[in-house]
Amino acid sequence: MRIGTLFISFFIMVLFLFQAYAQNENVLIREEFRDLEDWRPLHFPKIKKHSTYSIVQEEGKTYLRTASIASASAIVHKKEFDVYEYPRMRWKWKAENVYKKGNVKEKSGDDYPLRVYVIFKYDPLRASLGQKIRYGLAKKIYGEYPPHSSLSYIWANRKDEQGIVTNPYADESKMVIREAGPDRIGQWREENVHVVDDYRKAFGADPPAIASVAVMNDSDNTGERSVSYIEYIEVYK
Repeated sequence: MRIGTLFISFFIMVLFLFQAYAQNENVLIREEFRDLEDWRPLHFPKIKKHSTYSIVQEEGKTYLRTASIASASAIVHKKEFDVYEYPRMRWKWKAENVYKKGNVKEKSGDDYPLRVYVIFKYDPLRASLGQKIRYGLAKKIYGEYPPHSSLSYIWANRKDEQGIVTNPYADESKMVIREAGPDRIGQWREENVHVVDDYRKAFGADPPAIASVAVMNDSDNTGERSVSYIEYIEVYK
């Protein structure tokens, strides 16, 4: 009996280790916000007041705290990934408030307490002549190529805002509304998305292969303020 019990215990341990290994193989990025070493700031032209991003700890867990006071800026994860090899994302977020003046259809209301971006890299080798001219001019002005396009998963401000919306500032940026309005304010919400499927729905085309993840809390258009949190972000197969 003792040998049988030991064998079963050993088998369970091996199975557990194999499952853990397989799960790790499927996950490319697992950000739990113990620090911000893997993130870089992203500031926008003509916007002088920047949002703040910091690590907070509560009951043994660490979180990303984002705060905006009539400001806008983002943070971008330094690791790029292939969206066809790792097309899925999940994260857990919480917003303390939404914006009274927020409106997905208007430039004056284009602010959100939380956005999780997937930024798709511009590839000059696959660009049309018109794109090469336009992006080349942008590189001369800003020192680097702007993104080819982006998906932003947003916590919208109004309950009636749904679906996928073109950003009022840029046709190359589509917003996927995951949460909307004040009903779930103060609650942790888990999101799970398929980036390639969402891109095809939003743009009617296949996405560029290489992308990166960004987070933003902004209120430069509405002039309001908000605080929000993210517990983790994961990019996986």
